[in-house]
Amino acid sequence: MATLLLRLAAPLQSWGSSSKFEIRTTEKMPTKSGVVGMLAAALGMRRDSDLSKLNMLTFGVRADREGEDITDFHMAHSEKSSYVTYRHYLCDAIFLAGLEGEYELLKELEIALQNPQFPLFLGRRSCPPTLPVVIGIRDLPLETALREEPPLSEKHENMLRIQIETKKPGAGMLQDMPISFNPARRVYGYRRLTEGFVECSQNETEYDAMRELG
Repeated sequence: MATLLLRLAAPLQSWGSSSKFEIRTTEKMPTKSGVVGMLAAALGMRRDSDLSKLNMLTFGVRADREGEDITDFHMAHSEKSSYVTYRHYLCDAIFLAGLEGEYELLKELEIALQNPQFPLFLGRRSCPPTLPVVIGIRDLPLETALREEPPLSEKHENMLRIQIETKKPGAGMLQDMPISFNPARRVYGYRRLTEGFVECSQNETEYDAMRELG
């Protein structure tokens, strides 16, 4: 097995897993449903497409900069009423995401992400990623690749949070496995994941999201 590494960085990201209606929260780490959605967009898949080949990939993520949780609000209007919706975002966060699977599929995804059919975004359409998104394919298992890759930010903690998808019983559960993105019937299943920390003391180039946008 090999691992495709991605750099998920932007001024704003939002990774919802269960919130609905007026309050839309974000997880502290990217969700599998959000990243699979980005992969599907890169491949040009439609919302009613079969996601099974993407869901088979084992997903993991390392928080090189966890960012700050901020809240925005929007006024929503209908013919009979108006109400406020609150939406949470991660500001100035940087994540190293990994997808473990067969090399041929990972190569297809790497090419698609560099030449996407539909726009890419980090959880919501209002959150386009800064470039580059693709770091590359490593001939390593997922956890090893996430632990050994140099940090993506100079401003990082010595201990970086890491989440790894697992099949082991007793692990935590998160409802972010996309079964269907069809707007008429969105369906998400549960997956197991473990969370811990990895020691990381190397220093790399400083990241400035606003400079990249300019």
